[in-house]
Amino acid sequence: MLRLIFIIGTGSFFGGVSRFLTTRLVQNYFTSAFPLGTFAVNLMGCFLIGIFYGISEKGNLMSAEWRMFLTVGFCGGFTTFSAFASENLALLKDSDFFWALMYTGASIFFGLMATWLGNLLIKLF
Repeated sequence: MLRLIFIIGTGSFFGGVSRFLTTRLVQNYFTSAFPLGTFAVNLMGCFLIGIFYGISEKGNLMSAEWRMFLTVGFCGGFTTFSAFASENLALLKDSDFFWALMYTGASIFFGLMATWLGNLLIKLF
């Protein structure tokens, strides 16, 4: 059990650092009231978890430890739904109801589509 916790924790570390760097990169190139950095990270994370689960469902292509490292650890550290909730609350507090609704709706719709696409991509190959 301790080994598994270490595997997940290591994945979370790399996911968290990747989230920070990716969000910064996107926010430096695009300035907007819409939280594009978090939006981009959530879509990428959804796509990646679709790919990782797709690979793990194909048989012996990925060990259980790698699946836990990549999905629970890396993707769990990389995706930012706690930041998503906090940013939506800030939009609502600023009475930016349109952007709050757009951000929530687009994140859910495109997140589901990215997860499906990632999984489909693996199943096709």
